[in-house]
Amino acid sequence: MGYDVHITRRTPWWEEEGEQITTQEWAALVAADHDLEMVEVARVSPRDQDVVLEYRHEWLAQLATHPQRGSHGAWLQWAEGRIVVKSPDETLLEKMRGLARVLGARVQGDDCEYYDE
Repeated sequence: MGYDVHITRRTPWWEEEGEQITTQEWAALVAADHDLEMVEVARVSPRDQDVVLEYRHEWLAQLATHPQRGSHGAWLQWAEGRIVVKSPDETLLEKMRGLARVLGARVQGDDCEYYDE
């Protein structure tokens, strides 16, 4: 499973009402940021298994400069008007804070705590 952290303009993040981050904004932000690349396919090899799992999503990006992107993934996904990262480390949280500032949004965990203060 994991714990999701969201870049969102809504309070709380799951609220249906409120301003969304659009796919156009997300695509433009990824294109303008040299640390990010739109990948659309995430590939993971679980430990001690000789298999590769794939996850496909049109709006999936990767933090290409993350020091552990090969094993950690470092994926950011647009979904339902927000950007979602599963179990981010401090490197990803710092990047999320910067992206949130550009988007006029906040970084909020599943339990509504803020990571941008």
